[in-house]
Amino acid sequence: MLRFLERAIAEDRLRPGDRLPPQRQLAKQLGLDLTTITRAFAEATARKLIHARGTLGTFVSMPEVELSPIIDLSMNIPPLPVQVDFGDLLRRGMAQVLTYADVDNLMNYQLNGGGRSERTAGSRWLAPMLGKVDSTRIAVTAGAQAALSALILTLSAPGDHILADAMTYPGLLAAASELGRLVTAVEGDEYGMDPEALASMCRTQGGKLLYLNPTLHNPTTITMPGQRRQAIARVAAQYDLQVIEDDPYWLLAEAPPAPVACLAPDRVHYIATLSKCLAPGLRTAYVVSPSDRWQGRLLTALRATTLMHAPLATAVATQWIHDGSATQLLDGIKSEVRARQELAMQVLPHRGQPWPSGSIHLWYELPGSWTPSALAVAARMEGLAVTPSEAFAVTPGSGQAIRISLGGVRDRPRLRLAIQKLAGLLEQSPGSATSVHV
Repeated sequence: MLRFLERAIAEDRLRPGDRLPPQRQLAKQLGLDLTTITRAFAEATARKLIHARGTLGTFVSMPEVELSPIIDLSMNIPPLPVQVDFGDLLRRGMAQVLTYADVDNLMNYQLNGGGRSERTAGSRWLAPMLGKVDSTRIAVTAGAQAALSALILTLSAPGDHILADAMTYPGLLAAASELGRLVTAVEGDEYGMDPEALASMCRTQGGKLLYLNPTLHNPTTITMPGQRRQAIARVAAQYDLQVIEDDPYWLLAEAPPAPVACLAPDRVHYIATLSKCLAPGLRTAYVVSPSDRWQGRLLTALRATTLMHAPLATAVATQWIHDGSATQLLDGIKSEVRARQELAMQVLPHRGQPWPSGSIHLWYELPGSWTPSALAVAARMEGLAVTPSEAFAVTPGSGQAIRISLGGVRDRPRLRLAIQKLAGLLEQSPGSATSVHV
């Protein structure tokens, strides 16, 4: 019976969507025992040749198509930890929210910048970075990108220059371009942005706004030392710069220095998102403003752009922070990041660049035979997505590296296979890697 089904489907006598006769009727028509038919149906179902639709009957399945999706080493997201049941964590968080929250309010418009409980949760989350923070100085936003765009609107005007690292976060480049601002590169070294280069830029080209990502910098992974942060803060004060400190990775880093916001609280607008250390789907970031005046202007910009944060996602984030689940998840993610870094170090040829503990991405300097864009294209042909340095470059054409993100692949065995494939590609020459064999 099973062979009959297979042959009928292969010969197109039975087509996807065709309804099969009931088992008793089929047994009678073929003169077979009902048990034989039942066993054949069960085996055909296990092989996905047929499927049942309850009382509607049993139907021929669509043919299973083997797909080879791109393995994503390009998106910077925190990896789900093996030892944490994320589904259970989410279910418990949602259950708590729906038990104690006003459900109607969750589906309604929210206070711009967040309510008291959400800001209090933000204050708790920010305490390791900034110490005790007055919750009234915190604005809750729909992620760091929304916060960044609103701050650019608040702190600059069309045509203004935003000073940033020569390699910087692509989200800044995109937001600045759309809002009519110009990003100007400030040179740096192995410790991050150079204070003397920043001062020289302020003297020669001006600028009112400075963008910093000083901890596990995206993309270079550099963590700016404390003394360098102090020097940058002094230059910002000397030239009256407003500073956006985008600090999504501070909680993942190993013993990072205090944020620049602690050194210059009167001029630093501090962003801490949950997307890079917990989960992007929470769509929650906290912004600490230097004063009530600046916060009022920020809230106006947020109202004009994103209006409000996502109530349900932020409610889960708030619940997790208050009940300790967020810390539990963060600890699991940090452990998973360390394991993935060790895996990458075992597989990738090491080229001397530092791979600091806690980073969810690697900045991999390429051998001279490869250009970043050529390697990205070759990797795509092998089913891998990586990000070339061109995506981060303020000045086009600079950079000779790729960013390898470690969190987007669901499990470590698949990540190992992806990095092994990438390592094999790096050992080839561009010509041999991109040639097509028929």
